[in-house]
Amino acid sequence: MLLFGVFGVIITAFLLVDLGVFNKKNHKISQKEAIIQTLFWVSVSVIYGFMIYFYGEGEAATWEFFSAYVTEKALSIDNIFVILLILRYFKVKEEYYHNILFWGILGAIVFRAIFIFVGALLITQFHWILYIFGTFLIYSGVKIFSEDEEMQIEPEKNPLVKWAKKVFPLTASDGGGKFMIKENGKRVFTSLFLVIILIESTDLIFAVDSIPAAFAITQNEFVIYTSNIFAVMGLRAMFFLLANVLDKFYLLQKGLSLVLIFIGVKMMLEMKILQQGLGWVFGVDHIHIPIFASFGVIIGVLSFSIVFSLLFPKAPEIIDEDHHAGI
Repeated sequence: MLLFGVFGVIITAFLLVDLGVFNKKNHKISQKEAIIQTLFWVSVSVIYGFMIYFYGEGEAATWEFFSAYVTEKALSIDNIFVILLILRYFKVKEEYYHNILFWGILGAIVFRAIFIFVGALLITQFHWILYIFGTFLIYSGVKIFSEDEEMQIEPEKNPLVKWAKKVFPLTASDGGGKFMIKENGKRVFTSLFLVIILIESTDLIFAVDSIPAAFAITQNEFVIYTSNIFAVMGLRAMFFLLANVLDKFYLLQKGLSLVLIFIGVKMMLEMKILQQGLGWVFGVDHIHIPIFASFGVIIGVLSFSIVFSLLFPKAPEIIDEDHHAGI
């Protein structure tokens, strides 16, 4: 397929150029660089979406691509927050952020391909799994909406981190930005290696939400994978862009939860038993939400959550000095 070939060339070329040309040396990514990279990946993704329209499977597939892309972008916000917590927990220097995120994204490309392939295979054999996905998305949306506690990470409880500490020779050093160094004549893995493992395992957890959400929008594996990877490729730039302002968009989590609930409900409406029941109640033969309408709802909800976060900023936390001092 022409479009899949174009997709492969784009991703491979920019990964090689990124690692081999622009970022040979560790350095801190500036806000200007983050803005340029973010605009670049959004532009490439939009152009590719229109290529699907002109050279692929038509208007419906294009709307599905943009809907899945925007949903994955929104879900990435939580992912960015957790990655930031991990990097701060391990006191990683900012000049190493880019290299760590590069390898983290490379792992995400591989693991998400596996997730999507397995998901598509299961749906082909057992179509009713889609309705489990729908139920799970509604549950996730309600759970996220009701969560007000600050997110915390506990690396010492992560099974993969525990396994890595038992299997690999490790050092507390960051190795000057390297994942493996020689120490006392022996090769050992640095603390940044553990950071990569933790970020990859975290991405797998987030994929549990994002992949079912993509399947709820479309069952076209090509559209799901390309939209997902384009969103992931722009994750690193978005991380540097939003790292210091995430707390300003405090309502985005609520908006994201509503999007998940909407997508889950849309999927559940395709069940025959619900179609018959709702058809009998409303006097219609078939209930269907067009994909362009779904895209409008997703964009609208997320946009409103961002705008209202800025119009009605979160009140700053008041620290009780007496209580803090233990009086």
